[in-house]
Amino acid sequence: MVIIIRFGRGRILLHLGWMDNDYSIRKDEPPTITENSTLGDVVFYERWERSNRLSMMFIKTKISAGIRGSIDQHKNVSALLKAIDEQFVTSDKALVRTLIMRFSTSNLTNVRGVREHIMQMRDIVAQLKTLEVEMSETFLVHYILNTLQQQYGPFKISYDTHKDKWSINELMTMCVQEEGRLAMELGESAHMAMHGGNKSQSKHMKNSKILTQPEIKKESRCFFCKKKDHKKKDCPKFKIWLEKKGFAKPKEAIGK
Repeated sequence: MVIIIRFGRGRILLHLGWMDNDYSIRKDEPPTITENSTLGDVVFYERWERSNRLSMMFIKTKISAGIRGSIDQHKNVSALLKAIDEQFVTSDKALVRTLIMRFSTSNLTNVRGVREHIMQMRDIVAQLKTLEVEMSETFLVHYILNTLQQQYGPFKISYDTHKDKWSINELMTMCVQEEGRLAMELGESAHMAMHGGNKSQSKHMKNSKILTQPEIKKESRCFFCKKKDHKKKDCPKFKIWLEKKGFAKPKEAIGK
């Protein structure tokens, strides 16, 4: 029921019952007191009148100011509630369309969150039921399965081949288990992809480094005097050193 009351019709009635002021809602209005009224009639009327007056005051404090003017003429709480119901019949129809739109466009956009998704769908169906739009549990189970992501494909096939039909609670339990399995599977795949990619990248960088490493040209350098102009065997200082050590003959001896 769609009424512009802060707490809603059901909660209003709950408050009135808790305060013991719902007597005028449960009982019809008694006849007006006359000279011929008995003591019991007087007690009954006074109790009903007090309950009706307090209930009217309580309900009017919860009604939006936009509609209060159209219902102020009512002096009976039952008539007041009926007027509110009649005024918002069109709102009920609009709410039905809104809920159906939400129901038909709800899809699980990720592997995770399947429990919340099913609970949301079930809540929409419960609201539609109060508006006299009912769906069977079997239809709801099949519809929810169709809203799951493609990763749940094997899970759907498993249900189709299963002989027994699941209730909504059973579907939720099985979907949560499948969600955990898929999350673990996706986590392992991501881990392997990450580490495998790092190894491949490291190997590629190593090969690239080897291929692109420039060739080192060996320079002619004397290991005795460390100069670049000649080699050790042609080094004058090395030859002099050899002569001093007696490993080579002096130049004069060579010329004789």
